[in-house]
Amino acid sequence: MLEMMDSSVGYNFSISENQEMIRKMVKDFAEKNIRANVMEWDEAQHFPVEIFKKLGELGLMGVLVPEIYGGSGFGYQEYVDVIVEVAKVCGSIGLSLAAHNSLCTGHILAFANEEQKHRWLPKLATAEWIGAWGLTEANTGSDALRMMTTATLDGDEYVINGAKNWITHGKSGDIAVVMVRTGEKGSSKGISAIVVERGTPGFSAGKKENKLGMRASETTEMIFDNCRVPKENLLGNVGEGFKQAMKVLDGGRISIAALSLGIAKGAYEAAVQYAKERHQFGQPIANFQGISFKLADMATEIEAADLLIRQAADLKNRGLPMTKESAMAKYFASEVSVRCATEAVQIFGGYGYTKDFPVEKYYRDSKLCTIGEGTSEIQKIVIAREVLKD
Repeated sequence: MLEMMDSSVGYNFSISENQEMIRKMVKDFAEKNIRANVMEWDEAQHFPVEIFKKLGELGLMGVLVPEIYGGSGFGYQEYVDVIVEVAKVCGSIGLSLAAHNSLCTGHILAFANEEQKHRWLPKLATAEWIGAWGLTEANTGSDALRMMTTATLDGDEYVINGAKNWITHGKSGDIAVVMVRTGEKGSSKGISAIVVERGTPGFSAGKKENKLGMRASETTEMIFDNCRVPKENLLGNVGEGFKQAMKVLDGGRISIAALSLGIAKGAYEAAVQYAKERHQFGQPIANFQGISFKLADMATEIEAADLLIRQAADLKNRGLPMTKESAMAKYFASEVSVRCATEAVQIFGGYGYTKDFPVEKYYRDSKLCTIGEGTSEIQKIVIAREVLKD
């Protein structure tokens, strides 16, 4: 049992029996349904919707959604376990699972009214619908306040024009939470969040990105051309979209941190197994300090990342401020993921550079973790701002 207690805050990261059951269930699912297909999906850039339907049957597409809305009603510790176990096998599936749960579904859960929750959450929690979340645009990136996508109220409808880029499930998603400009450019009160359902006239998918890694997780443009949406699809009040998005991203950082941890663990476990099996000079290469020290560094950084993530998840569960802690977890875990994947390739040597062994995919997948949902540089800005408040 893992426990950590801080007298000033009261962290307790005990692993419950429920968590252990969830871990085993997800691990078994990933081994049975995902592992054998990983490279085929990656090579073809195939987004396996059928896998997410199966995950929905297990309640894993609505991990954090209360049972009243058709979800599993678990907390963030269980959610972290789910993402980690899937990402250990395939980062792409882990990424899509995280984006669906924490961004689209999470935004609606946090800011929708009761009528909206009952309308959308049951479909998302069961994977009847796949969710997307639209914030980023081609020319804004981290500078979200200068987004160009607009929504103008015309009678009982909002008319949306513009485009969103780098959107997970931008083509296959059945529903999207979209941040749009309803006020002055550059104003934090000039952005609103509106839900758009697939099939709405004027809502279409654009270019699908040809990515280095995470290739089985669909990433496309979302295009809005005089897209008319009922005004009752507004989440919260006009002008609250940016504030909502920043709160959603706090939780989203825990998701990407967990994704990073899963990839790091997958690379590390593959490297440990290979180091024990690969013989050179009459003995396993794990016996050489040059290899064993790499494994020691990887194991230590993975453990540290895990604790940072558990701390942020604990605060999130208790409804306490966790902007700094989630940014720290995301920043550190994503960088650890890249380092562990890099070292795993090095331990495998020439074999690590081929697609016959799993570590080259961990290597490619890991890099996105330092970019998506706020780059490492953005995380450092957030952390610095928080530590300099007092």
